[in-house]
Amino acid sequence: MRNKTSLLLVLALLLMSLPIFASKTAIQETTSDVISFENTENTIKESQDLTSAEKPTSENEESSAEKMADLVIQLGIIIIAAKFGGILFSKIKMPSVLGELCTGIIIGPYLLGALHLPGFPHGIFPIVNGAAVSSELYAISQIASIILLFLSGMETDLSLFLRYSVVGSIIGLCGALVSFFIGAYCTLLLTPIFFGFHLDGGIMNPLCLFMGVLTTATSVGITARIFSDNHKMDSHEGVTILAAAVIDDVLGIIFLAIVVGIVGAQQAGNGSSVNWGQIGLIGLKAFGVWLGATVLGLFLAKYISKFLKCFKSVTTFSIMAVALAFLLSGFFEKQGLAMIIGAYVMGLTISKTDLSFVIQDNLHTIYNFFVPVFFVVMGMMVDVSTLFQPKVLAFGGIFTVLAIIAKVVGCGFPALFANFNMMGALRIGMGMVPRGEVALIIAGIGMASGVLAPDFFSIAILMTLLTTLIPPPIISLIINLPIKGIRKETKEIEATTIEYNFASKDVREVVSEKIVEEFKSEGCFISRVYLDNIVYRITRNDISISLQCSEDKIVISCDKADVVYVKNIVFEAFLEIHNMFEHLKDLSKPEEMKKELTKLEEPARLDFNILNILRKENIILELKGNTKEEIIKELIANLNIPEEERQTEIFNAVMEREALSSTGMEDGIAIPHGKINADINISAVIGLKKDGIDFNSLDGQPSQIFVLLVSPASGNAPHIQALASISNILSNPNARKELIAGVSVDQIWDSLVRFSKK
Repeated sequence: MRNKTSLLLVLALLLMSLPIFASKTAIQETTSDVISFENTENTIKESQDLTSAEKPTSENEESSAEKMADLVIQLGIIIIAAKFGGILFSKIKMPSVLGELCTGIIIGPYLLGALHLPGFPHGIFPIVNGAAVSSELYAISQIASIILLFLSGMETDLSLFLRYSVVGSIIGLCGALVSFFIGAYCTLLLTPIFFGFHLDGGIMNPLCLFMGVLTTATSVGITARIFSDNHKMDSHEGVTILAAAVIDDVLGIIFLAIVVGIVGAQQAGNGSSVNWGQIGLIGLKAFGVWLGATVLGLFLAKYISKFLKCFKSVTTFSIMAVALAFLLSGFFEKQGLAMIIGAYVMGLTISKTDLSFVIQDNLHTIYNFFVPVFFVVMGMMVDVSTLFQPKVLAFGGIFTVLAIIAKVVGCGFPALFANFNMMGALRIGMGMVPRGEVALIIAGIGMASGVLAPDFFSIAILMTLLTTLIPPPIISLIINLPIKGIRKETKEIEATTIEYNFASKDVREVVSEKIVEEFKSEGCFISRVYLDNIVYRITRNDISISLQCSEDKIVISCDKADVVYVKNIVFEAFLEIHNMFEHLKDLSKPEEMKKELTKLEEPARLDFNILNILRKENIILELKGNTKEEIIKELIANLNIPEEERQTEIFNAVMEREALSSTGMEDGIAIPHGKINADINISAVIGLKKDGIDFNSLDGQPSQIFVLLVSPASGNAPHIQALASISNILSNPNARKELIAGVSVDQIWDSLVRFSKK
């Protein structure tokens, strides 16, 4: 139901925007051929030559400045819009990439982007020299596609591709081949029917080749999320789909390399004049360049790793890895292949090094910045007036149905010969249906090269949208049916889950990384899928395990027969972490470090003042409690948090911190504090107990001044800065004397204000 709702929402947004461009006849009168970039560059060059001959240099410089201003404004709008679109679709349980794509359609030059605004007489996103986006914006989107495929390559488990799961390899290969030929023949047969012209060269026509490659793509992340949410990740079908998807991704890149090479040669040879012998040589060259670069990259992987490690800094060697991806991308482009193929090969190379996960994590911010720009730009290139033409909708509908059938049959049929029954084959086939990022990149390459006219680019986008929206509810339904997907029961996986809860996300991250390291040391193959949370796929021979990380929990799914093995791995990981912290404890001296906090010789320079979160009503002149627990409860009661459950949560958090090391300092000071997993504001309370109580202080003396600090566990609350501000005030002996001697709230407040400024 949610998926139907989201589809209706997208269509409604597009339909509501139709009147905006209905009156803009100039925009609608786009030709069916895309102007090549060579012509665009020549036009720009001629325009610049004419401008420089007629205008002074200062005006040329001003024009360049205006272009730059327009570009940065466009980027700002794209990034903001992409995030909102992604969040909206995530809320309705759909991939954020679809939200970014639809956002691009809405803000593009064929809809809102063409509206006349002050300072933008042709719209914020005007059509430039017949192209939907400027060459500068398109260039940025291509950088984004390189980063996307580079990281996709690093997430590919090449060892799994080469050595694991023969069944997955066969299914992935058959699915890719069947999809390619159905996509290509569908284009060949339907084009004369709906567009009135025949394609020369048969299936080897560039348009057929690109449409065929489009259908080979599979977005395994969507399927993996569905299987994970339904706890079916380790089912026979789930394991087979994930293994087949690895093969599918690699084959898709190989097909793209061959097709781009053939298309480039055909265009250079003026159309269909290239004979089959030439096509064969071109295909061999494209495959040879890809295979040669891949083999060489794998051979040099350890040397590349050593080179990157020379830079020491994680940030630096991550950026250097991206630079290597750019270099190889440029090399592939020079060889007549797509840049993204070079990026993918470099990602495969680095995936074989121990730096792979570190680089992926460190590039996550760059990924989140650039990649949404790519998907929005792809959406901006969709002419909605073309998209809603009857012939495009009819062609796209048939093409989509056949694309779905191609995966269901191509992947499901061979599964019938691998111990799967009809239900299992259907689950595998539907699980391979969703298209995603790679399909959009191929469509973009096709449009940029002039092979995909706007009509066919719209068909490609429509197919990608529908094959992403339609399968999820069907997959969820069929995997939850109480029907087994295999014939023989001897190898049935009895799945079970093991959960480990942690106090914080930081602890969970340390533990999950150590567990993964332990599995790697056992010779297991590790691959990682980014869903709403990180999911590790762990495989070795017949063992298949998934490890899913949430905010403060690790959930491990495995066969019941592997529970003992998994628990031993986890035990070893915990033991190593324990030994590591014991060693750290021996090296550090917490008690000595704590003494230094109240022995500051000079006031510290601070960007935060405790008075920002403290109010007069949070000052208690005389605490009544006589024990640590009573004092803490009394302070918490003064936080103006009426919920008893929340007060209990704060008390438990503060006492957990006390169990690690008492917050009783020296000179009568105690600063109990804690963090809770709740949406609260950072708060502080000050209380005085002039007679003092035992608070396990460092000097063994009674504590008289108590400052309670509570912060949210997540967010950007200045918890440590607040503690430093308190220490800065109380390290002054005169401040301590005035506070203890205070007889009114106003007097204490005045003392705090005065000493906080010193």
